[in-house]
Amino acid sequence: MLSRLFQQQAKRAFSSSTTKMVAHEHFKEGVYSNIPFKVHNRRIPYAVPHITFFALGLGVPVLALVIQFNRSGDIKLW
Repeated sequence: MLSRLFQQQAKRAFSSSTTKMVAHEHFKEGVYSNIPFKVHNRRIPYAVPHITFFALGLGVPVLALVIQFNRSGDIKLW
């Protein structure tokens, strides 16, 4: 029973043919082609979403910190 199971698994493991594997197109190689987003020829310059992403990532915790300090009375900013 186990030998039959191992034979079926061996058949499944080598079922893909070499023509299927060779038929895939390769990706372009070179500068800026190995990242999952466009850098050049964009409607919005790349720096805008990049800076926005990092500003929100830093700004939200700092804003929460300021609000909590203001509530506790340690710092009075407004």
